[in-house]
Amino acid sequence: MNSQETTVRQRAGTVDENALRLDRDKAEQIVDALNSELANSYVLYHQLKKHHWVVEGAEFLPLHEFLEEAYERVEAGADEIAERAQALGGVPVSGPSNLEERATVEFEGEDVYDVRTMFENDLEIYGEIIESMRDRIELAENLGDPATAELLREILVELEEDGHHFEHYLEDDTLVLESATH
Repeated sequence: MNSQETTVRQRAGTVDENALRLDRDKAEQIVDALNSELANSYVLYHQLKKHHWVVEGAEFLPLHEFLEEAYERVEAGADEIAERAQALGGVPVSGPSNLEERATVEFEGEDVYDVRTMFENDLEIYGEIIESMRDRIELAENLGDPATAELLREILVELEEDGHHFEHYLEDDTLVLESATH
């Protein structure tokens, strides 16, 4: 055996026994659901990051900062999801093509849009992830895994809060004079 060879400890897509004493069949279902949420999180993360880079206009700085805070919260949640999948004996999905394949939400693409369109696109993904996350919480509860359900609830609270902030940004009321926008 040459020193360049490596040993695979666990194949992607598999679930081993876990120290948390959750039945492997149940753990497989939960890990599968967690990996979809992990993939969704990274689609949202990259879209928010893109918007952070390209946002312009009179409200540039507060929007730039808000987007940074939002993608940081999404990434923190993704990290918790990945660590829970691993704790349950699974392998967290990773790599751009695998994440894209597993996600149930779609990245808006590489084009740059006006702020309102970007935020509408973000709010749409938030809504889809919120609905999916609620289903995953119910799945975890039904499979006897209240800890995963609780972890997802904590992430859901932050997603809903940020989604609500995007909704506020999209409201019609503004201090910007109409003459400044035309």
